[in-house]
Amino acid sequence: MSKKKKVAFWFLGLFLLIFLLQYPTKEAINSSNSAWSLPLNGKVIVIDPGHGGADGGAVGSDGTVEKDIALEVSKIVQSYLMQHGALVYLTREEDVDLAAEGTSGLANRKSEDIRNRLAFIHEKQPEFFISIHLNALPSKQWHGAQTFYYPRFEEGEHLATMIQEEIIRNLENTNRQPLALDKMYLLKHAEVPGALVEIGFLSNEAEREQLKDETYQRQMAASIYEGILRYVTEDAVEEEVE
Repeated sequence: MSKKKKVAFWFLGLFLLIFLLQYPTKEAINSSNSAWSLPLNGKVIVIDPGHGGADGGAVGSDGTVEKDIALEVSKIVQSYLMQHGALVYLTREEDVDLAAEGTSGLANRKSEDIRNRLAFIHEKQPEFFISIHLNALPSKQWHGAQTFYYPRFEEGEHLATMIQEEIIRNLENTNRQPLALDKMYLLKHAEVPGALVEIGFLSNEAEREQLKDETYQRQMAASIYEGILRYVTEDAVEEEVE
């Protein structure tokens, strides 16, 4: 083969290579679209609705109990996350605690319940978990959702911060900031990052009515979801940069 023909074939091969690099295969396009449309694809997450069964948690003056609203909001968060590709487990899916049927005494049941919640988290091996609760205090003036994290876990603080920022941005009814909490059993003993979200105060009448409202519950759940999405996607971007 002449030198001119070799050069011509070389340029033709180079052109084809550039063409193929610029126009990916259909499979690559579908894979890319899937990654962008399902940003949580493959992520395992645990949502922990606080209390349940004999343990109602906080109670409002009108009889509203924490365990019911915590479960409703948790289910909505689960739905949002699963729609975007995540595999999401709830520590409870109905009005029950996680203590054994034969365990007697509320204190014993609560102790066994929290240990079993921790075991559940470890069994599912999530990338992180969220525990959803409601607050109540003797004073009626306090209001606003707030996130908490265990002070020694940097990723837990990052997760709590992302969720808190989205709650502030979307709901516009609190200026509370994420707070370190060293006595919350799950946050302290879990082997994965976690955040506690206290979504409001049942002791505040106006906020209690909001928390009972399905539309507000969805807004709160959406804020938690968006915080989780920021946590996951921003971490992914940082890993790519590194």
